[in-house]
Amino acid sequence: MTMAGGQLPAGWTLEEIRNVSGDQEATPLGADRVMTGWPAQDERLCPEVALGFHALCLVKVVNGDDWYMGSLNDDGSVTCWSVYGDLYEALRGL
Repeated sequence: MTMAGGQLPAGWTLEEIRNVSGDQEATPLGADRVMTGWPAQDERLCPEVALGFHALCLVKVVNGDDWYMGSLNDDGSVTCWSVYGDLYEALRGL
């Protein structure tokens, strides 16, 4: 499902994402962004889904199951600092 320039993760609604994260302004973002920092520093990651939570972002990469958490920078890039095995866990980690 595509909304506001971004795609929602398979099996999730925006309402569910907002309820689990506690952020009622959470929004899907376009996946065309650069990921830097740990754990992305040693490899080139291609985002598939990106979700914005004010100054934070969760990104799922193509051909992967992990969700990367990081800061959403002014230029649209994401500086990652942690990784989660599933979306629910990542949303609760916000």
